[in-house]
Amino acid sequence: MGAHCEWGLAGVEALRARVAVLVIVDVLSFSTAVDVAVSLGASVIPFPLGDAAAARAAAEAAGAVLATPRRAIGGQYSLSPASLVGIPPGTRLMLPSPNGARLSLAGGTTPVLAGCFRNAGAVAQHAEALAQGGAIGVIPAGERWPDGSLRPAIEDWLGAGAILDALDRTLSAEARIARDAYRSVGMDLPTLVQESLSGRELIHGGFPADVEIALDFDISQTVPVLVDGAYRAG
Repeated sequence: MGAHCEWGLAGVEALRARVAVLVIVDVLSFSTAVDVAVSLGASVIPFPLGDAAAARAAAEAAGAVLATPRRAIGGQYSLSPASLVGIPPGTRLMLPSPNGARLSLAGGTTPVLAGCFRNAGAVAQHAEALAQGGAIGVIPAGERWPDGSLRPAIEDWLGAGAILDALDRTLSAEARIARDAYRSVGMDLPTLVQESLSGRELIHGGFPADVEIALDFDISQTVPVLVDGAYRAG
């Protein structure tokens, strides 16, 4: 069976019954934050961003530390990967996110992995093993416009392409285009991600380290797998 690539929540809903594995790619920053935390021995519980009171209650019930908004003062854990580089092993972190967390929880009974530039090769290899010959779905998360509609994000498209490039299987037309986009950028990848709308927002907002961490290509052998509602090392 082959590999498919579709955008956002609608992509998850379209593919989850047709594939053996789903890979959620939210480079700036959910998937990168999950990789950083899980690589250090933490587990990450995704939570859809929105209801702060519900998130606090869920974190308390799960015995988890609730991540704060990225711009909160005080050095707490947040969606910023840079805030997680010293997270202690064994920490249970509840990580609200408007995109990556929401998509992770939409996978149903299909195994879900979190992929990014940092772990593209390892995620591709693990997805192949989990799929056992079944199809693989790679989901670039994208961002949201103010009206709630999907905003395609080039960093997620290229991150999906990096994972698809590492797979050894037939690709759908959409997956081929994502892979070819990744192959075509070559050494321009860091510049394009930094100059993307999401990259500029983070850099100008005072979080250039988050973009730098996201661009550490293939340095991680950790594969975050969603098990019983939490991402753990696969």
